[in-house]
Amino acid sequence: MNFHENEEAVSPVIGVILMVAITVILAAVIAVFVFGMAGDVQSTKSVAATAKVSTNAAGDPVLVVTYQGGPDNGMVEVVQVKVDDEDGVIHTWTSVVEGDATVTEVGDSISLALTAGELNTYVVKADFKDGSEQVILQGTIDVPA
Repeated sequence: MNFHENEEAVSPVIGVILMVAITVILAAVIAVFVFGMAGDVQSTKSVAATAKVSTNAAGDPVLVVTYQGGPDNGMVEVVQVKVDDEDGVIHTWTSVVEGDATVTEVGDSISLALTAGELNTYVVKADFKDGSEQVILQGTIDVPA
């Protein structure tokens, strides 16, 4: 009498269990990696500024930047403006709040001279209490001669 043991039924079950275990471990490793990196992402804050070209008392062109505020206004320490013409920097980062004030109030503005006859670019950035900074407005102005 020959008895044959059927060992084929054990192999597929073990194979399925191993594949499920490997999938669970792989998913856990990927989740730890992805969620660990997400902690370094900074959220975008919502504040705004406007800019317009005007003239000063002498008739020279100036850029008037006005801080408009926004939902994250309470986090703003200072708003600064930088203006360049085609030859280089006219104004380095200049605070919208003039004087010793450190907190920008909605409606504060500053006027910066522009170079007539050249393309002037400007960037407005906000520095926040959490140490981050964000560009809130930028543009280019072609001031006629």
